[in-house]
Amino acid sequence: MDLTGIIKNLLRFDNARHVVVQKPRAPAQDQQADFAGESSHTGNTPQKPASIELVVVPLTDRKLLDRFLKLPWYIYREHCPSPHWVPPLIAEQRKFLNPGINPFFEHAQCCFWIARVNNRDVGRIAAVDDADWARTTGEKTGYFGFFECPDNTAVAHVLLDAAFQWLRQRGLDDVIGPLNLSTNHQSGLLVDGFDSPPCIEMTYNPPYYENLLQSYGLEKVKDLLQWRASATGPVPTRMEKLAQRLKKRGRIQLRQMQIKDWDAEVGRLLEIYNDAWVDLWGFVPLSEKELRYLAADMKMVIQSELAIIAEVDGEPVGVTITIKNINPLLQKLDGRLFPTGFIHLLWGLKFGRRVNSGRVIVAGVKNSCQNMGIGSIMYMETRNAIARLGWDNTYIGWTLEDNDEVNSSIRSLDGEIDKTFRIYGKAC
Repeated sequence: MDLTGIIKNLLRFDNARHVVVQKPRAPAQDQQADFAGESSHTGNTPQKPASIELVVVPLTDRKLLDRFLKLPWYIYREHCPSPHWVPPLIAEQRKFLNPGINPFFEHAQCCFWIARVNNRDVGRIAAVDDADWARTTGEKTGYFGFFECPDNTAVAHVLLDAAFQWLRQRGLDDVIGPLNLSTNHQSGLLVDGFDSPPCIEMTYNPPYYENLLQSYGLEKVKDLLQWRASATGPVPTRMEKLAQRLKKRGRIQLRQMQIKDWDAEVGRLLEIYNDAWVDLWGFVPLSEKELRYLAADMKMVIQSELAIIAEVDGEPVGVTITIKNINPLLQKLDGRLFPTGFIHLLWGLKFGRRVNSGRVIVAGVKNSCQNMGIGSIMYMETRNAIARLGWDNTYIGWTLEDNDEVNSSIRSLDGEIDKTFRIYGKAC
């Protein structure tokens, strides 16, 4: 039976969890040798490992889920060691992939797999059928995400085959990714900017992942840009005068988000978010439950003077939120909050010097007010606050590569592209 037939049988029977893609075994070799000659960089047709086993991961199975979550340690600590990789917090990942906690699963169906070679977990992938994408865009498009893989096209293709087959059987026409789990979460494959650690809630991967995806026929759909800007450089005179003039008129007022009134503030944020981004590629509206779930974790990394709401005649119309880049702290925790990781994290946030940068994760203005210069005022307020905090850099984004107005504004402030992330796509 070919691979397609095997996967069809796997998906047909709910109780089936394992599928093995067999190949006649070569003489015994060590694990490292099994991947020799199969690099995505080679021009020759790769030889498959002796067998590639696919394991379906039900999210209700704690042991399998933990294996899925801990797989990146194999890639970034053994297969392709990188000093820039930031281990995710396992406890937070468990919560994120818990359908009983994360409201995303109320409108999405997902399937998760682990790939094994020589009885060892070496790769993983997820497939996502998000009903909200179809409702918003009218397109029958699924996602793949949580992709981790050795530099081996055979393993990569088996993983991608599983995700594409599952989505095809659900009646979808196209697949985009990587998205973990959607465009409202970690998005894109890093294709430029491998020489430094990722900023908070941004992805990181080895350079060879690009070749693995391209070898499967995936092509670029959209690039996402992360920018780096300094708070110590000169501000364009034109922008400074504009911000001062608009402030004097009195209609536009800026205020900090009130942490004590967080529930109400999140409601205001939701209204602005779902209006300001509605015309942009990849936009999928957040439900109130989803935003409240995401915002609950934001409190720990939010800097009150960097959570700003703009009001026009007393009505909230714009928002910008910059969060602390705690990735230097997370690197030291190695994915564990307990027994002492949580203490080290709190200590580092309060007294440590490792947190010296932030990321602008939200910056938008309602469509009806986008020509009023509100973005300039919010930027000036954010920049001045960052200067007072003494941070070295601020990271902005991501932004869409073809969002010319926003990207031009960032460039005018001496912003530089720091990293590029790519969304790939292919017909299902």
